[in-house]
Amino acid sequence: MELKPKENCVYDEISLGEVMLRLDPGDGRIRSARSFRAWEGGGEYNVARGLRKCFKMKTAIVTALAENDIGYLVEDFILQGGVDAQFIKWMPYDGIGRNVRNGLNFTERGFGVRGAVGVSDRADTAASKLKPGDIDWETIFGKLGARWFHTGGIYAALSETSAQVVLEAAKTAKKYGTIVSYDLNYRPSLWKDIGGQARAQEVNKEIAKYVDVMIGNEEDFTACLGFEVKGNSANLSHLDIDGYKEMIATVSAAYPNFQVIASTLRTVKTASVNDWSAICWAGGQVYQGMAFNGLEIMDRVGGGDSFASGLTYGFLTDRDPQTALNYGVCHGALAMTTPGDTSMAMLKEVEGLLKGAGARVQR
Repeated sequence: MELKPKENCVYDEISLGEVMLRLDPGDGRIRSARSFRAWEGGGEYNVARGLRKCFKMKTAIVTALAENDIGYLVEDFILQGGVDAQFIKWMPYDGIGRNVRNGLNFTERGFGVRGAVGVSDRADTAASKLKPGDIDWETIFGKLGARWFHTGGIYAALSETSAQVVLEAAKTAKKYGTIVSYDLNYRPSLWKDIGGQARAQEVNKEIAKYVDVMIGNEEDFTACLGFEVKGNSANLSHLDIDGYKEMIATVSAAYPNFQVIASTLRTVKTASVNDWSAICWAGGQVYQGMAFNGLEIMDRVGGGDSFASGLTYGFLTDRDPQTALNYGVCHGALAMTTPGDTSMAMLKEVEGLLKGAGARVQR
């Protein structure tokens, strides 16, 4: 990949997406909780935060928030994470959220045979109201400069205009030589009432034309781009690696602009135990990542985003594809051992795991 020189850019990476307030009932359930722990989170934002907090890179988030105390709370979380918040577009609040509001995401972690549950409350949010022309992408990519731009299918699904903003941003990033990565991140609930998979494919196929690094899992590539992985069991209890390799070859032929294609590999044995790995295509070769079989999970939400930030870090620091892939796998694995959407890992922990470090007590 041809990356812009670090000295020519203010930012290593910039994300575009919605940042919601996550309300977490801890070990309990949403339906019976009497208290919630508050976090911030968002599929695209989590990548910027992971790159900043774990990998010490300079990142920013482009988003919108309703200007009220909930918006200020989300901003405070963003600032605590070290992500530059100067590109937040503040939208006037009407008093009750009739016209614009901030998104809420209730998430329970699951345990054993009880899977994780997410209940989002995000219609008519400030981020979904962004439209082309609202953000000065020319200044961001042309004047300030960023080496890497990341966004994804969650944000593109929020509204007609959010998908248009993704296209506007990606086209401008490409114009100035910024690498564009995109996580398909298919969420059936987001597309359910606006056309389902057919609409998801229509939107994502257009965006894919401007992407350099495409990220997803087996469901994402099928639902968003129409490529099937052959050989997997119906409930994904068995993943066929040859099927992934065949799918990736088909995807790379269909989209010659893709420089990297990466897919996480997750077999869910229980909500608490997953097999975890990833596969990556780059430079005409397929690489298989480190495998964590029987990985014990505390909170799986954000694991794929942490994979994306680790993979991005690997490429931003000129690692070879195999090493970049393993950074992603290890960072994702560590992120799922802690609560919340965002990574609590440190670079030395990621590199220790990459080198085979165990879980013995450190003191």
